[in-house]
Amino acid sequence: MSGAPHVPVLLEEVLAALAPAPGDIMVDATFGAGGYTRALLGAGAQVFAFDRDPDAIAAGRALEEAEAGLTLVPAAFSRLDRELAARGAVPVNGVTMDIGVSSMHLDQAARGFSFQQDGPLDMRMSQEGDSAADFLNNADEADIADVLWRYGEEPKSRRVARAIVAARRLATTGDFARVVRKALGHRPHDKKDPATRAFQAVRIHVNDELGELELGLAAAERVLAPGGRLVVVSFHSLEDRMIKRFLRERSGATPAGSRHRPAAVDLRAPTFEIVGRAVRPSAAEVARNPRARSATLRAARRTAAPAWGDRGSGEQVFDVAGRAASGDE
Repeated sequence: MSGAPHVPVLLEEVLAALAPAPGDIMVDATFGAGGYTRALLGAGAQVFAFDRDPDAIAAGRALEEAEAGLTLVPAAFSRLDRELAARGAVPVNGVTMDIGVSSMHLDQAARGFSFQQDGPLDMRMSQEGDSAADFLNNADEADIADVLWRYGEEPKSRRVARAIVAARRLATTGDFARVVRKALGHRPHDKKDPATRAFQAVRIHVNDELGELELGLAAAERVLAPGGRLVVVSFHSLEDRMIKRFLRERSGATPAGSRHRPAAVDLRAPTFEIVGRAVRPSAAEVARNPRARSATLRAARRTAAPAWGDRGSGEQVFDVAGRAASGDE
């Protein structure tokens, strides 16, 4: 992994929300450089640390050998319920997730996550499957535009997609960044590089990050013991909206409807209680670690209610008038 230092974001706040005690079983769903894991081990907890990046797992083996309470799990956190069950480690007392790309990924040109250094156009966290270059060089223009709009909230997604198709084949992060900048009329003195949104969008798509997050939140719901804590740190609005919506739904705090659109009332008991308000880094932390600037922490406590599971489980959702609600409610 890169020699650049990795500073765990909102570490004190994560620990306060998790409240680890000696003997607790904790899950660090995004091991990375092990910042949260080390702190949890220091509090006397047993830690199961997940990462789908083989480089992160390899770099953590020395820590695993030194710490009897640590088990590294080379898997995506969307599988945490199955992986923990296979190890006889369910239920657990806490799950923490640090969503998105890590400093180590951004700082390694060879991984292709950043336009700050030229490198192969890769972006794969697991180092398996189709790369960013595969997607950009082979996908239909409409599909590329959709990804740029949906995951990067790029207002000129169609223009950028046309430029990408016209410039094929793209091989490096520099190739991709230059195409985006040219399409959007980038000026060197602009405060924000216009390639930022495109890189974010393609990275999220290549790694199915929002799909993984959705599955990971549901998996955490299944493994947490009553009273167990879920603590999630995210770095942009797409992730935070998904986390906020999940916790509101699972806590029974979904917004009220109106007379024109009655609210859907879920008959299942709430599985979480939201703990406190969203937490953001202090000015002092941002000064120490600029990458913390956009971080948001949300926490919730597990109730004793059964996990909701999938919508396809046969359980019904009704609106206030007793009518079956549509599937997209």
